[in-house]
Amino acid sequence: MSRPFPSRNFPPNNNFTRVNNKIRAREVRVIGEDGQQLGILSLNDALGMARNRGVDLVEIAAGAATPVYRLVDFGKFRYEQAKKDKEAKKHQHANRVKEIQLSANIDPHDFSVKLTHAIDFLCEDMKVKVTLRFRGREMAHQEFGFQKVRNFIKDVTPYGHPDAPPKLIGKGINVMLSPLPRNKRAKNPNQTPLSPDEGKDAEPESTPAPKNEPVPTNAAENGSFGQNPFANLTGQER
Repeated sequence: MSRPFPSRNFPPNNNFTRVNNKIRAREVRVIGEDGQQLGILSLNDALGMARNRGVDLVEIAAGAATPVYRLVDFGKFRYEQAKKDKEAKKHQHANRVKEIQLSANIDPHDFSVKLTHAIDFLCEDMKVKVTLRFRGREMAHQEFGFQKVRNFIKDVTPYGHPDAPPKLIGKGINVMLSPLPRNKRAKNPNQTPLSPDEGKDAEPESTPAPKNEPVPTNAAENGSFGQNPFANLTGQER
C-alpha cells in the first residue's frame, strides 16, 4: 500500500528534479534553450513545445509562485549541474581555515614541523591562521614573538602571503595567510617525487639450470621397498 505522504523518518530528497511527465503543475513559466523567457504556458503546451524541439522540460525553480522550467536536453543539464557542483567543491577548500599555534620560545624542531604543516595546508588551497600566545612575563618582550611570526611568514612566502601585517590582539599575535595561485605557487617540497628508476620492472635474477637427474619410474628403483637384491644383476645373469 503506497503512502499518500512521505514518511517522517526519511528527509525529503532535495536533489530530485522533475522532468516531462513527472511535472504536476498546471501552469509553468518556460525558458527557451537560448535563455529567453517564453512566458507562462499550460503544462500540455509546454510539453508539446519540448517534444517538437526534441528536448526535455526540466524543473529549474519549483518554489516560485509559478514554477520555472527550461527547455533543455536532460542529459546535458545533468552534466552541467555536476560540473558546477564539482567547481563549487573546489572553492570550498579556500573557505577552510587551519590554525597553527606558536610560542615565543618554540623549539627549532617544533617550528619546522609546524612550518611543514602550514605549507601542506597552503598547497591544498586552505587558509592558515598563525597564532602566537604570550605566557606570563613573555609579554614584556613582544619583539621576540613578532620576530618568530615574521620568520614564519618569510619561510612560507613561496606558498602563501599574509592578508594583513601581524597584529597584537590581547595576549597573542595573529596573522592570516592565504595561498598563492597555483601558477605562482612553488611545488610542495614535502611530496617526494617518484624517482625515474621506480616503476621499472626489476631484471629477473639468473637461476642455475636444474641438473638432469634420472627420475625413478617405479618404487623398486626409488628404494621405497628397502634394498632390492636383484638391482646389481645384469641382464644375462637374470
